[in-house]
Amino acid sequence: MKNGLEDVVAAETQLSDVDGEAGRLVIRGVSLDHLAEYASYEDVAALLLDGLIEGNLEKENLRRRLGQARTEVFAHIRAIDDDMLGLPPVDIMRALTARLPDGDDLEAALGLLAAPAVFLPAILRLKNGDEPVAPSPSLSQSADILAMLGGGRPSKEKVKALDTYLVTISDHGLNASTFASRVIASTKAGLTSSVLGAIGALKGPLHGGAPGPVLDMLDAIGSQDNAKAWLNQALDRGERLMGFGHRVYRVRDPRADALRYALRPLIDADQVDRERIKLANAVELAALAILKERKPDRPLDVNVEFYTALLLDALGFPRDAFTGVFAIGRTIGWIAHAREQALRGRLIRPRSLYVGPLPQAA
Repeated sequence: MKNGLEDVVAAETQLSDVDGEAGRLVIRGVSLDHLAEYASYEDVAALLLDGLIEGNLEKENLRRRLGQARTEVFAHIRAIDDDMLGLPPVDIMRALTARLPDGDDLEAALGLLAAPAVFLPAILRLKNGDEPVAPSPSLSQSADILAMLGGGRPSKEKVKALDTYLVTISDHGLNASTFASRVIASTKAGLTSSVLGAIGALKGPLHGGAPGPVLDMLDAIGSQDNAKAWLNQALDRGERLMGFGHRVYRVRDPRADALRYALRPLIDADQVDRERIKLANAVELAALAILKERKPDRPLDVNVEFYTALLLDALGFPRDAFTGVFAIGRTIGWIAHAREQALRGRLIRPRSLYVGPLPQAA
């Protein structure tokens, strides 16, 4: 019995390969480095869904139909009332997503890909007292998300940065939310059911809820000169350093470097808080040195959360919405895994080992 299913192989997949020892991520036969530099959201959606969803997944057709789907799901924001608006953004997204039909075809998949991209900006604007901005179907997914969030045409640097983020986190093996999606799909439930279960798993702080606290940590540290002392004090209290360490990677998370490179054009274009970036660089260097000294037997390096927080903050997303942005990108992977499981897998039904009391002898 492996507690937490550590090292248990539960599925065969052609979707992604996570090599924790080498620090390498391959998505559908393409290296993360290549995808992060050259691929758009639509590119990776077509890559992951190819052969799993019937229909024309050629990039321009996918972009056009995804734009139409964004326009169609926008009508669901009318369901947001004052009670719902008091919930965290990811919970409102989940409630709105539950309104979508539970199909398993391309139309259902497009609706689920469009939904978080439309719902999250609308939710954030309503929470700020602003009117939601309707989608522009002629824009790409990433450009439209930023336009709906900010109310204006986003810069090309910001569109590329968001594209890189959504591509980078589109799939990552059998993480908790993806496994939840596959379990639900194995019962032959529809794609909406699988995505809803995955969102429920994602919102937990041990999975998708950690990027926001990276900014909380940076705010608490305050200055580069305070980094070493603050980090040591946090470890003395038994606290985790946010943005460091990963369940799978024993070396640096390759997604962290992809997002670090994605920040550079924003820095060069002066579209990011340079002082926060300088502080983050100082904290990273100090934390790595301290962790190596204090925990020499545990490989703790930078993970995807560290640079996720910096990038999404630069793009204008509040920290309580970071999990929702993650869901926009990971929905591609959830749908692909759900379809792969439904088409090629069996009903997932593991056994449990009973360790409770036995009946008393008569």
